[in-house]
Amino acid sequence: MDTPRIIIAIDGFSSCGKSTMAKSLARRIGYIYIDSGAMYRAVTLYCLDHNLIEGDTVDTDALQSHMDDIHIDFRPDPVSGKTHTFLNGIDVEQEIRSMRVSDKVSPVSAIPFVRTAMVAAQQKMGEQKGIVMDGRDIGTTVFPHAELKIFVTASAETRAQRRVDELRAKGVAVDFDEVVDNINKRDHIDQTRQESPLRKADDAILLDNSYMTIEEQDAWLIARYEETIDKLR
Repeated sequence: MDTPRIIIAIDGFSSCGKSTMAKSLARRIGYIYIDSGAMYRAVTLYCLDHNLIEGDTVDTDALQSHMDDIHIDFRPDPVSGKTHTFLNGIDVEQEIRSMRVSDKVSPVSAIPFVRTAMVAAQQKMGEQKGIVMDGRDIGTTVFPHAELKIFVTASAETRAQRRVDELRAKGVAVDFDEVVDNINKRDHIDQTRQESPLRKADDAILLDNSYMTIEEQDAWLIARYEETIDKLR
């Protein structure tokens, strides 16, 4: 009997390692990985580069008029084989991970017409199933009928340290307290925004990975995937 193909939605707080676990899971089971957060980061980068943000205030009228000019896609890097994010044909994978973008992504992603556009694009990507997608509202808004939903959490301090380690490994100078403040700020915006706020879907499985190794986390995810597939056979 053929193994059924499903949609796997991984939601949770910022800097929980959702992308890392989603990429690893997708590789192991032969699925396509889609980084929804990268799409919002790409829109944020576009706003910054086109002077559409002043402080924490986005010029929503101007941004709305630009939405048809924002084209985001994912392509494998020819050297590493890893999926990179492209904004209007330009590889922006590194730039969208900077603190410059991280500090502004929540107000941009809270804009209703931005979320509507990104959700429509994500749903189009998932029509054939066989995907792993991570974000803030994948299991609640984008794919409410996903066969497997995971909600990831960890303490703000744990998440901040992971983010600091990641950035410093890339040679980016960053202050721990600044990252903690950024994470707490993003948590508040993500949970209180009017459009698709961050919340655990009723049928999502909770994963607190504060004290888990990458290997333990990967094994846990594979077990949940196999349980889901067994139920569908």
